[in-house]
Amino acid sequence: MEESEQVLPLLTKAKDLTKPSSSSSSASSSSEPRDDETEDLILPISSEEEEEENSPIRQVALTVPTTDDPSLPVLTFRMWVLGTLSCILLSFLNQFFWYRTEPLTISAISAQIAVVPLGRLMAAKISERVYFQGSKWQFTLNPGPFNVKEHVLITIFANAGAGSVYAIHVVTVVKAFYMKNITFFVSFIVIVTTQVLGFGWAGIFRKYLVEPAAMWWPANLVQVSLFRALHEKEERTKGGLTRTQFFLIAFICSFAYYVFPGYLFQIMTSLSWVCWFFPSSVMAQQIGSGLHGLGVGAIGLDWSTISSYLGSPLASPWFATANVGVGFVLVIYVLVPICYWLDVFKAKTFPIFSSSLFTNQGSKYNITSIIDSNFHLDLPAYEREGPLYLSTFFAISYGVGFAALSATIMHVALFHGREIWEQSKESFNEKKLDVHARLMKRYKQVPEWWFWSILVTNIAATIFACEYYNDQLQLPWWGVLLACTIAIIFTLPIGIITAITNQAPGLNIITEYIIGYIYPGYPVANMCFKVYGYISMQQAITFLQDFKLGHYMKIPPRTMFMAQIVGTLISCLVYLTTAWWLMETIPNICDTVTNSVWTCPSDKVFYDASVIWGLIGPRRIFGDLGLYKSVNWFFLVGAIAPVLVWLASRTFPRQEWIKLINMPVLISATSSMPPATAVNYTTWVLAGFLSGFVVFRYRPNLWQRYNYVLSGALDAGLAFMGVLLYMCLGLENVSLDWWGNELDGCPLASCPTAPGISVEGCPLYT
Repeated sequence: MEESEQVLPLLTKAKDLTKPSSSSSSASSSSEPRDDETEDLILPISSEEEEEENSPIRQVALTVPTTDDPSLPVLTFRMWVLGTLSCILLSFLNQFFWYRTEPLTISAISAQIAVVPLGRLMAAKISERVYFQGSKWQFTLNPGPFNVKEHVLITIFANAGAGSVYAIHVVTVVKAFYMKNITFFVSFIVIVTTQVLGFGWAGIFRKYLVEPAAMWWPANLVQVSLFRALHEKEERTKGGLTRTQFFLIAFICSFAYYVFPGYLFQIMTSLSWVCWFFPSSVMAQQIGSGLHGLGVGAIGLDWSTISSYLGSPLASPWFATANVGVGFVLVIYVLVPICYWLDVFKAKTFPIFSSSLFTNQGSKYNITSIIDSNFHLDLPAYEREGPLYLSTFFAISYGVGFAALSATIMHVALFHGREIWEQSKESFNEKKLDVHARLMKRYKQVPEWWFWSILVTNIAATIFACEYYNDQLQLPWWGVLLACTIAIIFTLPIGIITAITNQAPGLNIITEYIIGYIYPGYPVANMCFKVYGYISMQQAITFLQDFKLGHYMKIPPRTMFMAQIVGTLISCLVYLTTAWWLMETIPNICDTVTNSVWTCPSDKVFYDASVIWGLIGPRRIFGDLGLYKSVNWFFLVGAIAPVLVWLASRTFPRQEWIKLINMPVLISATSSMPPATAVNYTTWVLAGFLSGFVVFRYRPNLWQRYNYVLSGALDAGLAFMGVLLYMCLGLENVSLDWWGNELDGCPLASCPTAPGISVEGCPLYT
């Protein structure tokens, strides 16, 4: 399943969070005139509200400061400059690397760390002159020391560029895979409306998912810890390094090192040494290939291999990493080999590991032959071409997605049902506000009608675009309303689950199933329905999480709203412009046949999904007319698995390790496969073990001080060198053609092993 379609649920435990210092933030205030509107946002606070009681959630009480300084300037010149640059840079880099075989997702933590020395430099060097002094228009470019609230707002900007813009998949698939026309203007409408639509759902439910202490959003505590670490006074210990010094050293090393896996010695992406010992054995290469097989023994010495699909392993708590590792082993080393060697679904006719679509003779399915002139399924042509086949691995990956959805629902009901019910009831009781909610009452809230205006405007714009440009988008007006209905129904329950357990069930399969059955034969309509029904809800969850981060750090809500809107619009434009530029300038982009790094693995899976669920339809694949209807049993398997763990935990209450078995995490471990490959997982788990278990357990002070800093430095160094290599060498097609740049070095790993199946470059089995 594509990485952006399946959300890996991680239940963050308090002991795995960075432990904050006992002191509060030391960001100093400034008496200089400010150029923001904070003065107009401050409301009087009663003496009763000043009475401090810490959060009832222990993890929050240990991490989040219970103080606020409303005089700190927020909308400063350096915030606008650094925030805008962070958003633009992260948007460009993330989209730039997204089309590569080993994509790199640069998190906001990189910007969160990198802007600190820049902000302090600007505070030290920019003039403190006050312009229009004495008038209501007075402002200064330098209101004093760089403070934590500016830093939070810059990070909110960076967050907008740190994630992926999901609707870019639609544009790439239409242009690069289907070779059909979609204009830049229509693409921009789809991207903006899908990204901003979530503001509407977020605004409607924010009083239930942001203000209550019960909705504590565990993922935010890592960033809060990092903010406090970066803004509390830090003294260099004898023989040691400050975080800033460590970041610079690690950044330079990462920057210099990426010359090797990025250009000179690309085989470092996946060192599949088993293939080297068995150059003529198909089975050995199927087992040993890190990119096209099971990856036994394969290892990647490239940070993009480690972090490209699962994110940084340094930010994952060890118990979650362990669950992912166990799930990966069970699926890839147990389930897939058994199904393959038992020839389930004619497995031996196809590669053991592939997301491609095949005919019953093992050749690639000619998708263009079953599309008519109206970009619709040509049913007679499909019947002549024959049914579509998947590799057993690809079919199992969808089954794992089915199981993960039912497992998440059952796990949350069994292990967190009472907690969610009690805390949800409490969250609707507006009288019970913790210290953070009372401190935030100092500031004017965002009016409800702002969100409703955004919601109505976006829905109207979406319906207009789908009706007026129906030849490009295919989705009818009722499809837009149905997608919005699904999103609004699921935002609150999934928001509650995410806010309490940090688990976010993926709805993409449900949306694909629904529109696939109702409106089969229209691939673009299926993709659009998925982005409006699923990703708008996911965007709402992201916005609500950012609102809670601002809530913890005491950022004026209207300022947060402004930063999110502006950051989202900037990121949409930069993402689309970058993608459009790459598709127009790189020949044969997304072509997996050529020996190119621009293979668009995530978009390839998105394209395959549009064929399966949209063009052909789920009924002819997984329904009563399909070859893979038995895969639906995975729904039942996923529902039963958490029950077994729950019963075991009740039967053996003293065995604490049983409660660490998180079946949604374990089952959905391989949800990023495809496009992720075996080597991505093996190296990710190894790095996560070294960081989250070895260093965290035996050198906790070292881990707390440098872990997240190292993660950000590795991301940043790789990103800058990757762009530099492309600008200097890639644009001029300067490359090195030698065995060290042959990715994986396992040419037989994708060969079939069924008798009589002939594939070019593969031995013929008899």
